[in-house]
Amino acid sequence: MLVNFSTHDFPEVSAEEAASFIENGQTVAVGGFTAAGSVKLVTRSLAERALEMHRNGQEFRVRLLASASTDAAVDEVLAAAEAISYRVPYQGSRLLRQQINQHCVEFADMHLSHMVPLLKSGALGPIDFAIFEAAAISSDGRVLLTSGIGAIPTIARMARRIIVELNAYHPPDLEGLHDIYELDPPPRTREVPIYRTSDRIGSTLMQIDPARVVAVVRTDIPDNPPPLQPMDDISRKIGENIAQFLLSERLAGRIPEKFLPLQAGVGNVSNALMGTLCTDSAFPPFDMYSELLQDTIFDGIECGRVRFASSSGLAVSPAILRRIYDHLDEYHKKLVLRPMEISNHPEVIRRLGVIGINGALEVDLWGNVNSTHVSGTQLVNGIGGSGDFSRNCAISIFATPSTAKNGKISCIVPMCSHIDHTEHDTQIFVTEYGVADLRGLCPSRRAKTIIEKCAHPDYRPLLYDFLKYDKGHIPIDIQRAFSCCGLKESTSLNTIPCRSD
Repeated sequence: MLVNFSTHDFPEVSAEEAASFIENGQTVAVGGFTAAGSVKLVTRSLAERALEMHRNGQEFRVRLLASASTDAAVDEVLAAAEAISYRVPYQGSRLLRQQINQHCVEFADMHLSHMVPLLKSGALGPIDFAIFEAAAISSDGRVLLTSGIGAIPTIARMARRIIVELNAYHPPDLEGLHDIYELDPPPRTREVPIYRTSDRIGSTLMQIDPARVVAVVRTDIPDNPPPLQPMDDISRKIGENIAQFLLSERLAGRIPEKFLPLQAGVGNVSNALMGTLCTDSAFPPFDMYSELLQDTIFDGIECGRVRFASSSGLAVSPAILRRIYDHLDEYHKKLVLRPMEISNHPEVIRRLGVIGINGALEVDLWGNVNSTHVSGTQLVNGIGGSGDFSRNCAISIFATPSTAKNGKISCIVPMCSHIDHTEHDTQIFVTEYGVADLRGLCPSRRAKTIIEKCAHPDYRPLLYDFLKYDKGHIPIDIQRAFSCCGLKESTSLNTIPCRSD
């Protein structure tokens, strides 16, 4: 068991004092995975310090590294203070997004599975400070993490100095839930010995160098993720279509009788989709091997629909997190949290035969997917881990409503304005209208299948009209490709505006 924390072991300071250690231009790596386990106090004080310095005519901005998106107390608060100069690898802040699109903040969008190898190689530069949340810490540097892991083991090991937010909201009974395992860099990299979703291969505690801990800040603030919207009819229908498709694959023998692990992206649609699968009595019990878990997964665990779940973070509402903590004895048997280096590792995803279910902004007729940039230029959040799974999973599914903006914009377009997932990495597309199985199809057949199975009926004539161009293996009329994206009341392909927000 972990040795109890003592104020004599490390310097216990206020958030303001901890923030004062950080200097302009330094690289700060923060822990957490979305709002799960994200830091909550020191970054607020850092933002206040930045505002004060700006009022005094002094420059103050930091290079900010994270595992994915963060709590609003990190990205949103620091962006409001204009305290971020650089950010990787994914974000979810409305204000930070605006600053990125206005070129006020440099942002490098990258696959989550690439983040840790780049850190280890030194390509992202040295880390001056690591700030992360812990439920407990011992004098010899053993750390009990909280609800999100992400890249914390790597950033804590590489950082020159460490600030720990010791959060009493997360109980010490969490010990045993985590599976901390780091890979050596090439050429010493070994295989990842996970052969079942429930396999544990590492340590329940993270080891750090206690000499690098310069501050401990006490807090008891719970995770505060954005609220999820209730399931709507479109999301429910998409979920039903996915369930029916997977059941047909099982019946055809392409999925084993005991099924394969599932992965699902984050957001309202994904949460609703998994809710449908967890409540469909015809759908067999299944495992989750995913980067994040949302609310409906835990309804599935508690009713026996989800047998076991592996993740890097618990992107759940406060009520669900409280339920988990109140029943940790049971959840220790059904849940494991891993570093994202493992949760998103291509080797494990492929070995386990994970079925990936991710979302899309738009899908084109050839099977390319845009997940990140509206109109090809305006960043939304980033690619996250969707590419890690779509490229390596046994069955790659992209799910999206057929239209956006109350039907004014088709999510099925002739050609994506930005491509995150190429036609070579996608297999199955699902909307509320049906399932397009593109496996083994040539481009022309892919296009017709997508239109017939997934496009909104009001847009099908426009999309079929685009296929009249028949030159080349992939018949794309580039001059017209981006004119068929929007308002359905328009009748000419050349006058339909592209999606703009």
